[in-house]
Amino acid sequence: MAEEKKAPSAVGTNPAPAAEEPSAIDAPPPYVAARKKRRRTIIFIVAGLAALIIGLGLWWYLSGYESTDDAQVDVHLYPVSARISGYVIAVNVGDNEYVQKGKVLVEIDPTDYKVAVDQARANLANAEATAKSLNITVPITSVSTSSQLSYASSDVQNTQAGVEAAEKQLVAAHEQVKAAEANDVKIQDDLHRYKLLVDQKEVAEQVYDQAVAASKSSTANVAAAHANESAAQQAVQQARSRMAGAEANQRSAETGPQQVSSTRARAQAALADVQQKQAALDQAMLNLGYTKIVAPVTGEVNKTVVVGLNVQPGQQLLTVVPLDEVWITANFKETQLKHMRVGQKADIHVDSNGRTYHGHVDSIAGATGPLFSLLPPENATGNYVKIVQRIPVKIVLEPGENRDLSLRPGMNVIPHVYLR
Repeated sequence: MAEEKKAPSAVGTNPAPAAEEPSAIDAPPPYVAARKKRRRTIIFIVAGLAALIIGLGLWWYLSGYESTDDAQVDVHLYPVSARISGYVIAVNVGDNEYVQKGKVLVEIDPTDYKVAVDQARANLANAEATAKSLNITVPITSVSTSSQLSYASSDVQNTQAGVEAAEKQLVAAHEQVKAAEANDVKIQDDLHRYKLLVDQKEVAEQVYDQAVAASKSSTANVAAAHANESAAQQAVQQARSRMAGAEANQRSAETGPQQVSSTRARAQAALADVQQKQAALDQAMLNLGYTKIVAPVTGEVNKTVVVGLNVQPGQQLLTVVPLDEVWITANFKETQLKHMRVGQKADIHVDSNGRTYHGHVDSIAGATGPLFSLLPPENATGNYVKIVQRIPVKIVLEPGENRDLSLRPGMNVIPHVYLR
């Protein structure tokens, strides 16, 4: 029994080495461990490549755009001012009202300006009538002057001929006087001789009577010749007087061209006066039109004028904000502008409504913002410290992005300009 019991114990003691055999059998083969090691290496490599790709992608994305939070919505404000002085009788727009271009915003009392237009129109009519009459006078004066000059010239010639004829008649009358005197001397001598003969009874008294009659006739002829000579002298003087008058008329007629020039100058002055009066009428009509102040552009109105206000030329009454013409002014750092170019796309995130708008770079300012300030910085000092400057970049919205006109000038925005 004891042996039988030992046998199992002997048998039972032998399996100990056999118990170690299963552990040797369960251990993985060498190629399995190498496979796991290779798998872990591949996983690490793949994870590293993935991290590298993600990092490169992230770098590529982040380096593909530039952004800044120093940006706002901008627009050109259109101030509306009075061009004339007057009393405001109507304001046709309310606060923050959206108006169309050309809408009458403010009306100034036009009464005084209507009166000025009527007066300017009357002055123009008067000037036109004066100019018309002078323009008619110019050709009449020209023709009359030409006729007078021709007549005066011919009259001078005629009177010159008359003077010459009168002088010739005077010469003839003088010769007749000499002939009559010579004949009278002969006749008087004959009468004296006949007187002696008749006293001596050598000739008949009838002959002596004939001699006496001839003597008287000769004396009368001498007197007539002297009278004719005196008349010829008077005729010469009269002809010369007429000639002096004709020459005076000719000299007066020769001033006709100057008179025509003077009349033409007065006509030109009248035309210039017409133009001046026309300009005054145009100005009066312009001033009358200025009594209605209209919106220069379409936009929202900010007004400071009320009915009853007496305005002066240049006084600002309203401001029109064209909401459909807004753009973005983004102040980028100078280090962000290396790859920024005109035309690059941009997304603009607006804080007020949370929307993102699309646009593109329109232009880059020609100088940094501080240089446009009232007191630009002066860097030529000994304690200069380099500070990164900002340069304004204008970004315009794509068409239709602001249809609802929700963007207001001055709003803060965050633009992203895509460099690629």
